[in-house]
Amino acid sequence: MRIGQAQATQEPRPDRESVDLSGFPDLVVVYLGFRVGTWRGLKALFGIGRGLVGIQRDMPDGLLAHENLVFGLNHIGMRQYWRDFESLEAFTRSEPHRTWWRDFGRDRSGTAFWHEAYRLSGGMEAIYVGLPRPIGLARFAGARKPLGPFLSSRQRLAG
Repeated sequence: MRIGQAQATQEPRPDRESVDLSGFPDLVVVYLGFRVGTWRGLKALFGIGRGLVGIQRDMPDGLLAHENLVFGLNHIGMRQYWRDFESLEAFTRSEPHRTWWRDFGRDRSGTAFWHEAYRLSGGMEAIYVGLPRPIGLARFAGARKPLGPFLSSRQRLAG
């Protein structure tokens, strides 16, 4: 080898893996986001953060995994994997989620919220509340008000 000539080193090939989802035919993946728009919203975020720590510590029935995400300086989120939609729905109707959603509906405290749900068996749905501009599915799909038969996540997944 000449001086100054780099020696070519060959890195070992990384192991490639995939996943076997056959044991989870009713899997639901949910992305959630929480965007802070005011100082008051920052306080609301810290309050929700305590609840999220509890969810991760005491995993509700059906929650297979929970991962925290950061979308930006004022936009955090999470990805959750649920065994089935029934488990996810039962959680959303129990505490602390039920109270958080009710309170959020009354006073957003300078925040915005969204979620998108994807079922392995088919179907996707989303809700966006108070965002300054479209994100996710809303960037290309037409808007529709979540009213009447389109009010609940279950009904939106059914189409």
